[in-house]
Formats: sequence, structure tokens, C-alpha cells
Amino acid sequence: MSKEKLERENLDLKRRRFMAAQRLVWRLSSFPVAKVEQRPPFTASARRIKMSAANSHSTRRLPVLLFDIMDTIVRDPFYHHIPAFFGMSMEELLECKHPTAWVEFEKGLINEVELAQKFFKDGRPFDLEGLKSCMRRAYAYIEGVEELLIDLKNNGYEMHTSTNYPIWYEIIEEKLKLSSYLSWTFCSCTMGKRKPDPDFYMDMLKHLKVEPTSCIFIDDRMKNVEAALHAGFNGIHFKTADSLRKDLSDLGVILHTENPNF
Repeated sequence: MSKEKLERENLDLKRRRFMAAQRLVWRLSSFPVAKVEQRPPFTASARRIKMSAANSHSTRRLPVLLFDIMDTIVRDPFYHHIPAFFGMSMEELLECKHPTAWVEFEKGLINEVELAQKFFKDGRPFDLEGLKSCMRRAYAYIEGVEELLIDLKNNGYEMHTSTNYPIWYEIIEEKLKLSSYLSWTFCSCTMGKRKPDPDFYMDMLKHLKVEPTSCIFIDDRMKNVEAALHAGFNGIHFKTADSLRKDLSDLGVILHTENPNF
């Protein structure tokens, strides 16, 4: 067995052990919650959130903020950099790629080697490490978002990811250090579920042990926001960092900042 193949198999074994451990944490941390009544969507500014803790003995600051990652905090390489890497237009890439391989990768059902084997419908090989390097170079904060995260952290808010993404979120963390501001708590690759699956939102509540009205869900895809709203969460459709600041302020989130532009 070649050294490269042995290292790849060792990496895959570590990944599987990591995912098994994460799922065990989810089972141990879950508890039954009442079914949330379905309700029609409402706008982010429809009501303000009670900022007090759930009870007088708690120091937990509410609301809990749940952030999508791609195109909400970090620019998604898929739409520009990935087609260029393959020397294709977006239309050509969508036509050639396997219809479910990436979703399976996001849910942790296949590893990166299996992804490479079935990424294209015709099974053509490609440079997997080159693709990962391309994505690593492309990952960057959306303008103004890191400053907003700093302000939220300085004001003591609890923040978590709520993202559809594969184990490659570790590449994002390695480059951008998102864990300086929020926790990589809810990732499809460790949960085995993707937004807008209703169970994704219910599992978040089980883990957080809060009412949905004590959470703000933030995502650039409206269908994911609508699913959160139907589950009882407060929801914000992300457009820009500036608009997100305003929407959070409208919901009662305190954003003290020394920046005179806000």
C-alpha cells in the first residue's frame, strides 16, 4: 500500500470516528420537546425579543443567534471559483455533475474520496486536492460580517452555526477562525440532516434547550428562513451586513459599537 493511500485511509478513519463522536453528543444532549405549532411566516421586524434570561437563576443572554455560513458569513466558491477550476461555465457544471453526490457529502453519507469518484455523472477523475486548494483560497468573510460578529461577541451573545456543509467546514475554520466568534454546533455533515428539513430545526432546539422564540435564525436562502419561521423561530433573510445590523436591532439585539458609521 502506498504512503499516500495509507494517509488517506487514516484521514478517513479519523473523520468517521469524529462524526460518530458528534452523533453520540447529539443523542446524549437531546431531550423531548413539545411539537411546535405551524404558523405563517412573519417579517424580522414583526416583534422584539425578550432579552431577559429564561429564569432568574440563568445568566444566559438571549436571543441565541443561529448563522448560516455560506453566502451569509463566508463567500461560497461554488458559483464562480469552482466552475473556473473545472474550465466550465456554471451551466456546463450543473449539467455534468452528479445530482446527489454533493448533498450526500454534506450529510456525511459519503467521504471525500467517494465524492471524487461520483462527483461527475460520467465518473471522470479530477484533482481532488486541487479542488480543495481552490476552495481554500476562495473562502473569505463577506464584507462587514466579521465586524458584526465581533460586536455581537463583545455584547455577550451566544452564537452557533446552522449550515449545510460537508466536513470541509474544517478548511474554513482553519483559514478564517470562525470559532473565535461562534461554535460549529449545527452542521449537516454531523447531524445527518440538511435545511430546510423540519427535523434540522427541531434538533437545534433539543440541543440548545430554549424556546424557538428565543432564537434568531439567519440565512441567505429564503426557503431556509421560511422553514425556521414555521418552526417558531425568529428569522432574518440575509442580504448584507448593514441590513443584518438593522434587522437584528429591530429585534432588540444590542449592538454597542465604536464605529461611527453605525
